[in-house]
Amino acid sequence: MKILFLDQSGKPGGAELCLLDIAKPFANNSLVGLFADGDFRKLLEINHIPVEVLATQAIKVKKQSSLFTALASLGQLTPLINKVVTRAREYDLIYANTQKALVVGAIASFLSRRPLVYHLHDILSLEHFSNTNLRVAITLINRFASLVIANSQASKTAFIQAGGKADFVEVVYNGFAIKNYQVSENEPRQLRLNLGLEDKFVVGHFSRLSPWKGQHILIDALAECPENVNVILVGDALFGEDEYVQELHHQVKALNLENRVKFLGFRDDIPQLMSTCDLVAHTSIAPEPFGRVIVEAMLCGKPVVAAKAGGAIELVEDGINGFLITPNNPQELAQVINHCVQEKDLMQNIANYARISASQKFDVNIINQQIQELLKR
Repeated sequence: MKILFLDQSGKPGGAELCLLDIAKPFANNSLVGLFADGDFRKLLEINHIPVEVLATQAIKVKKQSSLFTALASLGQLTPLINKVVTRAREYDLIYANTQKALVVGAIASFLSRRPLVYHLHDILSLEHFSNTNLRVAITLINRFASLVIANSQASKTAFIQAGGKADFVEVVYNGFAIKNYQVSENEPRQLRLNLGLEDKFVVGHFSRLSPWKGQHILIDALAECPENVNVILVGDALFGEDEYVQELHHQVKALNLENRVKFLGFRDDIPQLMSTCDLVAHTSIAPEPFGRVIVEAMLCGKPVVAAKAGGAIELVEDGINGFLITPNNPQELAQVINHCVQEKDLMQNIANYARISASQKFDVNIINQQIQELLKR
């Protein structure tokens, strides 16, 4: 099967890392077309996956863009659509991995007479999208897609509630290469030493720095925890959210937490850093479609405390393989952190169970087999 994969981003976010794993089995007969250049292209090349940057300038439409902005971008999209149509005629199907890829892929699917598959990595609701973008996405999916792969039941439910057809949506969770999360004992020990965290209780947060990812919730919670508790924030601003990063620094200073919060920026050693933590926090204030970080922490054998919304509810059983808290509630988060500080044996039992169950449920080989079966069907 020859597949033309499409993705709007040159940066390796969660949807892109998922695409990387999906494209690997098809590498000999497929192409990943990107609408922007960046580190994601380099990552694809390192993994010997054919890739081509199809656009010369960034598409200015964002999730909250108005109808005027969307219409103004049509002229910019025309050359890109023409390129995609030309490429698509060399392949059996178009696989759109993001919403901008959906818009271009849907039109290209119609013009090239190639079936369209859309991988839904978003909660399609007004919490995340403008009404214009929401209506455009639902209309294009219903009209042109042959198959929608939703990354969680939460994503599927939101799609249907927004007006999407239910009869061609299948839920397939993200897959993970289990071996990538097997870290030697020496690496976390050395990292703790390098970061000055040898005798600390470390809570890690792994995400781009963004208001809806809720790093400010964790910082507020930290103020209610013992002095021994430290936080590492792994990630940085991605989409013009630098002002929020400054707000986080001001918040840390105002709460006198400068010595207890470390901003580490984007890192390549995520499994090693997760293994350094005693607890991993997921604090999104709006529902996450999946929650990739949650599974990664489980695979590293670390307990997770997650906001009780969206895909996280499907991943975490409260008190069994992690902890669930009310979104946007720093007091509740602080209570869980303090409980974990005191109950080391309970935490270890939860972490061990989480690692075993996640390894069985989210193995990339099993997930890829599910996707391949859907594509063949």
